[in-house]
Amino acid sequence: MANDISVHRLDLGYFVRPAVETGGPRPRVEPVLAYLVRHDHGLILFDTGIGAADAETEAHYRPRRRALPEALSAAGVAVADIFLVVNCHLHFDHCGGNPLLGGRPILVQGVELATARGGDYTFEELVDFPGARYEELDGEAEIWPGVHVLPTPGHTDGHQSLVVRQSDGTVILAGQAHDFATEFGSDQLARRAALDGVAQPLPPYRPWLDRLTDFDPRRVLFAHDCAVWEPAGG
Repeated sequence: MANDISVHRLDLGYFVRPAVETGGPRPRVEPVLAYLVRHDHGLILFDTGIGAADAETEAHYRPRRRALPEALSAAGVAVADIFLVVNCHLHFDHCGGNPLLGGRPILVQGVELATARGGDYTFEELVDFPGARYEELDGEAEIWPGVHVLPTPGHTDGHQSLVVRQSDGTVILAGQAHDFATEFGSDQLARRAALDGVAQPLPPYRPWLDRLTDFDPRRVLFAHDCAVWEPAGG
């Protein structure tokens, strides 16, 4: 089955993260990336881009959107071809195209959906829209052969990543589990140092990295970074 699985990155625009959120003196422009997974069972879309927002949010982030149908068309498919949607989480820059996909199953952690519906989190019209069809998960699940959903909380309590086993190695679609490939690499090294028995103090690392490492990832891809993490050994 792994021979039949491929991953294609989609450019869905960008936004400007203000300096107050970057931890530095300057704003930062960040891409918004989604991923199309081709599988014998059908097409999976991991995240759907930047949704409509209120005037305050638009002014704060200054997003520039690339329409989901346009991005899919460039990959040779149409919105109607998508069989299954997986959102890493339900902030407006990750689930913005969901209303275009009414009727398709949307896989999300139950805690994430409950938080999104609790208010002051996202825009409700991006969550509950005509044809919205959620399949709530409670933890890890193999959704199709060779494709696993893995909880990766941190950015949000209900954040999840997608594990895709390809013939040339496992690809992790990490969403916003880490903002950048360098942050993921730093966490991996912190874990390695801890396992090697390096004396404290050491930086902490996210505990779900233990489970993620079980999949022996060859590449890790992110929602807001075009860089790809690969193990140092190649």
